[in-house]
Amino acid sequence: MAELDGPRLDARSGKTASLVVFLHGYGADGNDLIDIGRAWQQILPNTAFVSPHAPRPCGQSPMGREWFPLTMRDPSERWTGVNSAAPVLNAFLDAELARHRLPGSALALVGFSQGTMMSLHVGLRRAVAPAAIVGYSGMLVTPETEADLDKFAMEIKSRPPVLLVHGDQDPLIPVQAVFHAAQGLASLDVPTQWHISPGVGHGIDQEGLRQGGEFLARNLAKSTA
Repeated sequence: MAELDGPRLDARSGKTASLVVFLHGYGADGNDLIDIGRAWQQILPNTAFVSPHAPRPCGQSPMGREWFPLTMRDPSERWTGVNSAAPVLNAFLDAELARHRLPGSALALVGFSQGTMMSLHVGLRRAVAPAAIVGYSGMLVTPETEADLDKFAMEIKSRPPVLLVHGDQDPLIPVQAVFHAAQGLASLDVPTQWHISPGVGHGIDQEGLRQGGEFLARNLAKSTA
């Protein structure tokens, strides 16, 4: 199994009580999101941040990385993809928590696009529920067949609070993905909030960053109290 690595930020206070893991989008790498950690350090002074590079070279962007291939020719490729990438991501999360001597409840996941797909897939299947999941410009990946849908519901082990943020002008993953995800999460009894960023495409605006940081601060404070 490939080992993940990427840029890290130590807790600003020098005392690490929680860990935020950023999961980047298709064709980017861990450097794409780590600066969000710098923006959030003031409201999360006791939090360490890490942004691993996805395990695969990107098929359509050789300088970037991917969690799984996207060809848009196979309707089940996202479901196959999140399942195939989950073990290496889980191993990384376990190793990072151990490195900081933190419990699983002190973890939060923040994803963008394909990274949101991974955050939701892995986060809901962790033996210990993360403190929170924030998903930007992404979607909840579900299987195509009825039989797999039944199995999907049975796989859910944890129900952390989730915040979904999406631009209403997103040309890559339409904003309707937020409502589909929120409905799917509600059916699994996962507490979910969402925010639509007006005039924003496939990206994150300052209001989305503010809401994400405050959401993490509230929920990490509860988990580490």
